[in-house]
Amino acid sequence: MNDNLEVYLFDSAEIPCRYSFTGLDKEPSFVMIQWFVRAAGNGSRMRIFYSDASQQIVDNNTDYSGRIEVTSDQRGTTLLVRNVQLSDEKEFFCQVNGLAAGYAERKTHLRVFAPPEAPVIEGIPSGISVTNTMPSKVASCEARNGFPKPNITWYRNDEPLIPAAGQVNMIILVTREYRGFYSVQSTLEYKLAKEDKDSRFSCEVSFSVPGAVRTMASHSINVTVHYPTTMVELWKELPQGLVKEGDTVELRCQGDGNPPPPFIFSKEQEPDVELESGGDVLVLPSVSRKDSGVYQCRPLDSAGQAEVKGEVQLTVHYLDPAVVVPKDSEVMLKGENLVASCNALSSLKTVTVWYKDGKQVGHGNTLHLDDATYETSGEYICEVTVPSLPSLHTSGSVHIIVQGGPQVVGVEEEVQLEEVAGRTVNLSCEARGHPPPSISWNIVGSQNWQEVMSKANDHMTHSMVSIKVNSDVTAVCNASNDMGTEVKVFSIKAIPRVTRTAPFSPVEGSGVIIVVIILCLLLLAFLGSILYFLHKKGKIPCGRSGKQEITKEKPTKDDIVVEMKNNPKNEDAVLLKAVNGEKKGPNDQ
Repeated sequence: MNDNLEVYLFDSAEIPCRYSFTGLDKEPSFVMIQWFVRAAGNGSRMRIFYSDASQQIVDNNTDYSGRIEVTSDQRGTTLLVRNVQLSDEKEFFCQVNGLAAGYAERKTHLRVFAPPEAPVIEGIPSGISVTNTMPSKVASCEARNGFPKPNITWYRNDEPLIPAAGQVNMIILVTREYRGFYSVQSTLEYKLAKEDKDSRFSCEVSFSVPGAVRTMASHSINVTVHYPTTMVELWKELPQGLVKEGDTVELRCQGDGNPPPPFIFSKEQEPDVELESGGDVLVLPSVSRKDSGVYQCRPLDSAGQAEVKGEVQLTVHYLDPAVVVPKDSEVMLKGENLVASCNALSSLKTVTVWYKDGKQVGHGNTLHLDDATYETSGEYICEVTVPSLPSLHTSGSVHIIVQGGPQVVGVEEEVQLEEVAGRTVNLSCEARGHPPPSISWNIVGSQNWQEVMSKANDHMTHSMVSIKVNSDVTAVCNASNDMGTEVKVFSIKAIPRVTRTAPFSPVEGSGVIIVVIILCLLLLAFLGSILYFLHKKGKIPCGRSGKQEITKEKPTKDDIVVEMKNNPKNEDAVLLKAVNGEKKGPNDQ
């Protein structure tokens, strides 16, 4: 008879009982078999079955009434227990009595197994500080409804945890359910370090099954670890690149503490002055050069530790307004030299370019104006830029006035002109100078003239006169100012009008004659038509006395004279009327 028999809950258990009668020639005629059960630790036992040669009885009013069955053969007897319960974990006794043949008894310990439910792990929802002097509760793990009692093992990063004084502690709570199952709850207490912010904790339940030990693991959890700040970093978040005056600057502070602490901002030059900030960001609106310096941030959770701070150097770049020398305007004499300068104080390297009338005339801080002319006059603008920070730029200007006597525009001091008598000529005189020159005219040879245009600006005067040429004219333009006088002479030679008669052309004369003849014939036909119309109406008497004759002298070639008048630009042919009467000779034409 086996000493132990292991089965799962709700299975059937077969408990065999083998016996033999040795030394006998034949089997005894009477054999009595009884089955008893006894709870562990209890001295009394209870019969559940009886059989002999004449009967088999399952005892009533026991936990096994209706659940057991006994079968026997020559080799022994077997007890079958159906639907095994936790309460069936007991000692079963098989007793065989053959009277004169002898007596025997064996026992079997029936063990029942029920696997627990999967373990459930729960972490502490609030953070755990590493500054706690004793191990802190990290998580709890529970395995329910197992039999026999299961065991729980804790793991950190897949490594089993072993209880250690002041470091690791496990608190076990075992509960026996009313149905006989065991529920085990284990609480892990652990002294966390900063490195545990990334640690994974899990639990594993181990339990016995028939012939083996099995395990089930929970999922792993991460624990929120609170630890003070030991390192701080401060940097400029906005703007990107270099900072100039007028920019808004944002400095951000970040530490390695958890939870992130609030920070205190200050300037190294004024360590006791706390700057107003919003948590981990310091905003400096519209900065100026005085805001340059070293900025610091300190976490509020670093009290009692070595000084923990972050630092950043802030440099605010600037470009002052350009200063131009000479200032505003400068008067220089014609032919003089001048050196103008343009400077703008800056924290960065600058580039200076000079412009006049939109065109570049110089490069660098100084501009050299040599041998000044009136073309030198005007406004000069210097533009100062910062190549490394293009948004920084400034400019200045100087107005240059070149002073000198009048200078009449035109390479010739005397201008020779010819014009047909009777025509009008416009003469223009333009003079430069400073102060602006005045222009007067002296006209010899014509009384019929007038100034038709006069205008002036800071550097130039312009006058125009209109003269009618009847004879030779001399016009003198006088330009003068406080610095001197200059003249320009216009000499106009009058050319008489030329009139000439065009020679007679036979071809042209024939054409004219033909035209005249045709016109005369048309006129005669028209007059004849009128007379005929009047006669028919009775308006003209038919007597000889009223008879009118219309005669026309046949024109001849010699009756027509053509005179050509000459114009300076065009020649116009004029057809003269035919002269009636005597014929003109060649000398009269």
